[in-house]
Amino acid sequence: MRHHVDHRTLGRYGSHRKLMLGNMAASLFLNGSITTTVTRAKELRRVAEKLITRARGGSVHDIRVVFAKMPHKKAATKLFQEIVPMFKDFDKGGYTRIVKLGARKGDGSPMAVIELVERKAGEQK
Repeated sequence: MRHHVDHRTLGRYGSHRKLMLGNMAASLFLNGSITTTVTRAKELRRVAEKLITRARGGSVHDIRVVFAKMPHKKAATKLFQEIVPMFKDFDKGGYTRIVKLGARKGDGSPMAVIELVERKAGEQK
């Protein structure tokens, strides 16, 4: 039974999974979009949206929490200085978009692009 199991393991043990998702979030913040499998994109969305919501707070504690989850200095700096101002008019959540691409040629895994949403000021969700 899967009582209270709220995440995908992605075939990795816990510490490796957390580091992988932190690195993927850093790549997402630095590049704006990344191509990965659908399952990883769905897990990454959870991590990235929580980091953006936390960064919107802007307190010293929020900065420390973001650096603990994503220890990539350049990505965290970009998150606080460039990405958070883009989402200042957003409600909580809805910062990312997943677009499915189809199957990967080698092994048939379903692929997707996860990207940061760019909404104009005043545009509704």
